[in-house]
Amino acid sequence: MTFQYMPGFGNDFETETLPGSLPQGRNSPQRPAYGLYAEQLSGSPFTAPRGTNERSWLYRIRPSVKHTGRFKPASYQQWKTAPNIHDHELALGQYRWNPVPMPTEPTDFIAGMRTITTAGDALGQSGMAAHVYVANRSMIDDHFFNADGELLIVPQVGRLNFVTEMGVIELAPGEIAVLPRGLVFKVELIDETVRGYVCENYGAKFTMPDRGPIGANCLANPRDFKTPCAWFEEKETPCRLIVKWCGSFHVTELGHSPLDVVAWHGNYAPYKYDLATFSPVGAILFDHPDPSIFTVLTAPSGEEGTANVDFVIFPPRWLVAENTFRPPWYHRNIMSEFMGLIHGQYDAKEEGFVPGGISLHNMMLAHGPDAPGFEKASKADLKPVKLDNTMAFMFETRFPQMLTRYGAELPTLQQDYIDCWKDLKKRFNGTVEGDWS
Repeated sequence: MTFQYMPGFGNDFETETLPGSLPQGRNSPQRPAYGLYAEQLSGSPFTAPRGTNERSWLYRIRPSVKHTGRFKPASYQQWKTAPNIHDHELALGQYRWNPVPMPTEPTDFIAGMRTITTAGDALGQSGMAAHVYVANRSMIDDHFFNADGELLIVPQVGRLNFVTEMGVIELAPGEIAVLPRGLVFKVELIDETVRGYVCENYGAKFTMPDRGPIGANCLANPRDFKTPCAWFEEKETPCRLIVKWCGSFHVTELGHSPLDVVAWHGNYAPYKYDLATFSPVGAILFDHPDPSIFTVLTAPSGEEGTANVDFVIFPPRWLVAENTFRPPWYHRNIMSEFMGLIHGQYDAKEEGFVPGGISLHNMMLAHGPDAPGFEKASKADLKPVKLDNTMAFMFETRFPQMLTRYGAELPTLQQDYIDCWKDLKKRFNGTVEGDWS
């Protein structure tokens, strides 16, 4: 089945599956067409400024009050929520992991969520959590919504469908999707097993960063974001709805599918984006720019210029800078950086950072190129070079990222990661030239 999408970022969309199911000129008619119910889904306070006010009107077979019953507690042991501190005994440090293992038992997207770090406070609607998901089973009759934050999904292995109440998003490695807070969805696997990364954003929702002096073009362009057209499921069979709310999980039994929105309009909706459409901007004479130049999406905090979360990528690009150390420089940073590698090789880490892997460099902990990467870049012939077959990314936040017990005890934690810098030599010898032998 081929699903349709509408282009644009933050647009006011309208879409219907049945002709005339979307009211015109009003939001809440006395008797909506087809006997549907009108319902508003709000993603911002009612009095938010027009530029940040987000809501959509949904026209559905049953109102959402019929999609919940008496809740019972549910348990998902590996999905943690901030604040989650003092969860392990691992000492402070720079960390790196090989890929999280695929499950051997039947595991769906929700059960396969493994939290690596948390930051901030979900109850105060600030900060984030960084997860890895692994799954080998579709959510057939189970559905989910997250009241704690929006979800940014970054597939690394395998294709999947996010079947949401506002339409279906087909997602493959090299693409991302953002599911708003409160949106009901289920996940169907297209491939046998899947793995990827998730940023759970507790704060203000993701938006496109300002370009400043870059001007009107480059980086991510609004037309490349795709929002699904309406799609609905009229299924009268036993289903479940699982809810994440303030860090706890609850489940209720239903006699029908909650994915019953026949038409909708508004600007609060899920979307997908193909990372290959990102137009990178970089140095064309000398020096390596700050990694912020590769920001795809940003979730602002209350402090101007300081993100609650940035989603940054390191895509294929040309390196042309003269008399310049071209990889990212060594640095200590007030922001905390969770990195993943979708495919290929990351130029600042010649060895050890593999597709599906993770690195964590917390606030003010030094990091930068490993010794082989430094050696290679310091002696390279500085002709134009294209970095190809690569796609790394970063979830970067103003808050310290607190490692979970799962992350601290994960068998794929590289105990020797710190050794990647041990062969960096002292090159100072009192001469202007230094010792490059």
